[in-house]
Amino acid sequence: MKPIHAAVPLFALAVSLGASGALAASANLTSADGKDLGTVELTGTPNGVILHATLAGLPAGTHGFHIHETGACTPDFKAAGDHFAGGAEKHGFNVEGGPHAGDMPNIHVPDSGELEFEVFNPLVSLDDGEGGLFDQDGTAIIIHSGGDDYESQPSGDAGDRIACAVIEQ
Repeated sequence: MKPIHAAVPLFALAVSLGASGALAASANLTSADGKDLGTVELTGTPNGVILHATLAGLPAGTHGFHIHETGACTPDFKAAGDHFAGGAEKHGFNVEGGPHAGDMPNIHVPDSGELEFEVFNPLVSLDDGEGGLFDQDGTAIIIHSGGDDYESQPSGDAGDRIACAVIEQ
């Protein structure tokens, strides 16, 4: 399996209108014990969302990064539900019928635990249209303990949920 080397998105949000008129959002990613792990900024475009994250305190290694279907971050983060599907039937970049709108490339955290990245997700939006992240029960960003294999069903065999950010308006 070839790793996908790309910056990866993180979401969390207090939606606002940026100086350029584009929809924008930001939030803090936290660990299960409530530790602040950094900031994620999102910018809506006509074709998707650009995500920019500045993180610290994550364990070194490869981690799955996904948008989940429910905006809830309980201590074990299971209340965030499954991946945000956005109409796709299957999980994974390497699977026919996939990927889910919430499937993102893995993030690769160095030994320092610090990581800054930017990624574009063409399958989600910050408005009410198709792929909109602000449905009635919201959505959340989850970082997993291991890497996503981009094919195992239903969620890539990425391990426990170690960090969460609720996407809020």
